[in-house]
Formats: sequence, C-alpha cells, structure tokens
Amino acid sequence: MPLDAIFLSALRDELAERLEGAKIDRVQQPERDMVLLSLRAKRENVKLLLSAGTGSARVHITASAFENPAEPPMFCMLLRKHLLGARILSVTQPAFERVLKLKLETRDELGLEGRKTLIAELIGRSANLILVDADGRILDCMRRTDFAGDELRRMLPGMYYRDPPPQAKPAFLACGSEKRRAMLESADRSRPVDKWLLESFAGLSPVVCRELAYRCGGDWGLLPALLDAFQESVEAGELRPCLFFDGKKPQDFSFLRLTQYGDALRCEEAESFSGLLDRFYSGRDRLEQQRRRSHELMKTVRTLRDRQQRKLISQRAELEKSEDRESLRKTAELITANLYRLRKGDSVLRCQDYYQDECPEIEIALDPLKTPQQNAAAMFRDYNKRKAASEHLTKLIAEGEARLDYLNSVLELIGAAESEKDVSDLRRELADTGYLKSGGGRKKEKLRPQAPLRFRSSDGREILVGRSNLQNDELSTRLGRRSDLWLHTQKIHGSHVLIRCEGETPDERCIEEAAIIAAYYSQGRGAGKIPVDYTILKNVRKPSGALPGKVIYTDYKTVTVQSDEELVNRLRVKG
Repeated sequence: MPLDAIFLSALRDELAERLEGAKIDRVQQPERDMVLLSLRAKRENVKLLLSAGTGSARVHITASAFENPAEPPMFCMLLRKHLLGARILSVTQPAFERVLKLKLETRDELGLEGRKTLIAELIGRSANLILVDADGRILDCMRRTDFAGDELRRMLPGMYYRDPPPQAKPAFLACGSEKRRAMLESADRSRPVDKWLLESFAGLSPVVCRELAYRCGGDWGLLPALLDAFQESVEAGELRPCLFFDGKKPQDFSFLRLTQYGDALRCEEAESFSGLLDRFYSGRDRLEQQRRRSHELMKTVRTLRDRQQRKLISQRAELEKSEDRESLRKTAELITANLYRLRKGDSVLRCQDYYQDECPEIEIALDPLKTPQQNAAAMFRDYNKRKAASEHLTKLIAEGEARLDYLNSVLELIGAAESEKDVSDLRRELADTGYLKSGGGRKKEKLRPQAPLRFRSSDGREILVGRSNLQNDELSTRLGRRSDLWLHTQKIHGSHVLIRCEGETPDERCIEEAAIIAAYYSQGRGAGKIPVDYTILKNVRKPSGALPGKVIYTDYKTVTVQSDEELVNRLRVKG
C-alpha cells in the first residue's frame, strides 16, 4: 500500500504538531474495524480516525461524518471507559515501522492519574488497534490473536505487548550510501529494478519502488546517485502530499510527485497528509460500506425477484395453452350437431365443419370407451376449465408483474442506499409488505424511520426525495400539498421527488435541478440523458390495493436531464 514508513513519518509529524495536548471528548466505533476519537485540540474540535481495515489501515484527521450503530461494540465501550477525558501526550512512530503510538494521560474512576498507550499497527492483513496500560499489558485490542499465532505477539488481554519484529531486510533510511552500493554490486541485474528495491529494503512501498525505477529508466548505473538524492530529499523533509486522479476518481497517493503515470493520471497536491488520506479513502470506504451493508438484503430480494420471474414464465406458458380453448368448444358443438350419426364405440367422426368457409369435411378423434354425448361433455368441461384458467391466470399474471416491478424498484433503492438506516427502512418495508419475515422473536431494531432526503434549490425552494417505496407513498399521498410539483423518471424505477411550491410556480431552473436529483436517485443514474416527468401533486393518485411506491399521474410535462453528482451534493441539506 502507498502508506509506507516514510509516508507515515510525515503524517506523524503533522499529527504530533496538531494533536499533542488534545483532550478526548468522545469515542465512537462506527464500523467494526474503525474508531473515531472526537478531540478538543488547541481551541478547535477535530476528529481522529483510526482504521485497522484490510487494505485501508490508516490514521488521520477527518472531516467526514459517520453513522454509529444502535449499540456500541464491546471494544468501543472499553475505550470509552479508559480514554474519555484523556489527554494525548505524544504521537510517536517506532523507527521505520508502520506503527503509530498515542501516549495518553488518563484518570481512573477515583480520579488517579495513569498512563496508557493506544497503538495503531497499520501492517497489511495484521492491522490492529491495541490499548496498552502503563506496564505494557494489553487491556484489549480490535483483533485478538490467540495461541495459533506468533507466541511472542499474542494479542490477548492481560499479555504483554511487544513491537512487531523487525524485517529481515534493512530499512532504506538506515542504510548509508556505501552499504547500498555494496548491495547493488551483488544484485541480480537481470531482475526489474523495482522488484529488487522492494525485496531489498524495508520502508518503501511498491509505488515508490516503481517510481525510482522509472526515474532511472531501469538503468542500474544511474540507481546509486538517484537513491542518494532520494534519501537526502526525505531526510530534509521535502515531502508533499500528492493525490492522483483518474478523471474525478482518486486512484493513488504518495509523499512525492509520481512521474510514472505520465498524463494518464492528474496530480493534485493536498493541503495536508491527513486531508489526503481523508479525501482518498472517504469515497471508496463509503461505497464499500454501502455494498457490505446491503449485500445480504440485496441477495434476498434478488432471490424473491428470480422466483417471481420463474413463476410468471410458468403462468404465461399455461395461459398460452388455454388460448386454444375455442377450438375445443367448436369441436364439442360439431359432435353435438352430429349425434345422430354416431354410435357408442366409434373412434372417429367425419362431418362438415360449418365454422369454416365452404364447410370442408373433417375428422374428429373420439374416445371409443365413451358415448358420443360423453365425448362432447368432456370437451365442454375442458373448454370451461381453460376459460376459467385464462381469467384466473390473467389476474395472477397482472399481480405477478406488479410484484416483479415492485421488487425491481426495491433492488434499485437498495443499490442507492447511503446508510444502514436506509437499508433498515427497506428491510422494514419488505417485512410490512409480507416479503420478509418480521422476526417477531428477535429484539426490535432501535432505528426509527427516517425523514426524506432534503435539498435546497438555487432559488431557495425545498426539494424532498423518498428513500424507500413507503417513503415515496408518504411524499405523494400525505406530506405533499396539492399545489406542490411532483417528479419521477419516465418508465424507469426511481425515487419520488417533491418541490415545495408554497403557492408559487417554480422557475425552469428549479424544475431542472429537481429533475437532475430525480435522475440521480433512479435506475438511470450515470446512463446519459433521462426523461423526467413532472406534474402538480393533485394529478397524482395511488390505485386502490397497489403496492408501495406505485402511483398513476396525468397531465404531465417532460424534461430531459442528465444526473449530476456534483450538483446533487451541492444542493443537499446536511443533517
């Protein structure tokens, strides 16, 4: 990962300057592998994020908002017990290690001073957060390691904490120029330069090794002078927080400007190393958390959707069979009209088909074990069954198509869910509509239904957006006034959008902004230009017995727009 020992040393200097002396006012654990400390530092409030996530382990000051679980995890409760009111004495980094230690001055329940250390090990898959007392004993850690691991580094409460063992390869900054030249003399020069650097020195990330190899053009002869200059630059503190973008998406970061990407990635220097990490990980983590939260519910709804699709295919096949019932009725009537020609035991009736032009002679197969009257009656019964089946199947198929449409709309809303509360609201909606079990034996969730998303147009009008189908119904049937403007994407699933008009007609710009929001919160997000219908709310009605989110509207106009995430984020009302 790009967060190597050199990057972390620059981050440590930045954090030490800003956090030493800060008081811990609040401890949260919004995610299983993330802790958030709210601090009062030098007359400002800051939030320090400590993450032990695989592939995203880091420590930095953040401006992002996080949603807390209904009940705090046990590790969070322990940190609150020991750290609330504590002061940060120092922020240190063991030499050439991806480890940060926060030395803390704490007070126990009796008001007695103590010392504790919160350690963030940012080492790949073994990343961890550990709280250690003054004697070096582990009070607890985010990931406990039992006796199956390294016997000297068992991460269990009550055991002594030991620093990670040093790597077998020397740290880059600890090597002098002569030692590096000696290592270069014995190097296998048939191998790529970046691979040799990564395997020979500790403290360098793969991206930095590739950059050094790129700058020397793979020429081993130029490498010694380049490595000397690189070490001098690092020791002089010439480190810059650089973020690299592929379009608008952050793709990589480093403590120096990377030339290896050429014009493929755009380089942007961040205001700080903390700001760089916050900016790089916030969007990526939000998407990953959203995916993880909604994965189970998405899988369940997909199973329900696929089952409904298979059921509809079977019903349509049955309906297609019943469509041939008229031929049965005609055949039965022909048998009835020709009873005088038939005797019991006949297997064929030859007669004229007066339902066709020119009345051609046809043959009708009969059951010889039945009388002619019984053959005709059996065909009439089969005809009536198919007729009843057709009527019943037509009704079932219409209901099934409505259910399928509803489940597809729920899938779209799950994919657009932004928080655990959004997913919980959708889960509750599915339970209320009978698609999921309500779980009566389980403890009820403490999460309350949310209010609609709120936006403010450029001219100051309030715009409301439903987060679920039940909330869409609430917007369209209860919260809105008859004169408010209602919007929805045309012929595709999406949220209901409402412009509060307050008795005035919104201008074209306001309607366009609301339409862009409707396009963003729809199945067509990112799919180019989308038609969005709009009408006053009095033209919108919900059919009797319709599933949540289903409405009918008339007298509408259409505007074609393209979803714009930047505009949506700018107009959104926070909190």
